[in-house]
Amino acid sequence: MTIVLVGLPGSGKSTVGRQLARRLAIPFVDSDQVIEQRLGCSIREFFEREGEARFRDIEQDTLDDLTRGQDVVLSTGGGSCMREATRAFLHERGQVIYLRSTPEDIYRRIKHDRGRPLLLVADPLQRLRDLHEARDPQYRECAHYVIETGRPSVATLVNMIVMQLELAGNLPVPAPR
Repeated sequence: MTIVLVGLPGSGKSTVGRQLARRLAIPFVDSDQVIEQRLGCSIREFFEREGEARFRDIEQDTLDDLTRGQDVVLSTGGGSCMREATRAFLHERGQVIYLRSTPEDIYRRIKHDRGRPLLLVADPLQRLRDLHEARDPQYRECAHYVIETGRPSVATLVNMIVMQLELAGNLPVPAPR
């Protein structure tokens, strides 16, 4: 089973993904880390040097490779659903979970994280609002499930995801004790 987490940067894809993978006893893969290993530099450097279109080509190829039949929880980059072809194969090959957060919740979570290029603008909250407006329809199109992240703990979010997958018959339901 491939479980794909999508959502805005800072929505919790990597944090929730690690815990979900641990809970399901399957590997966790962060697509951004795989891309950086393949590039030999940071995504930010590559993006600045080669441009967004070239980066999206590499991102699409990497996601294509990572969704070919292995059991994995896959955390994707915030822009992974921008291309129609990528949305289509993610939806077809995995159970896609959109971790939906409001721009305000994301900003509250990541406002002190200086490692996020997203925040290196004059108005990071407005940037998040703009991204949310542009990408929310794409995430919804790609997703099988939408999980509102709000303020629940990571453990609660993992439980919500597992419950949705079990109810849909995509995970075996544990036998009663």
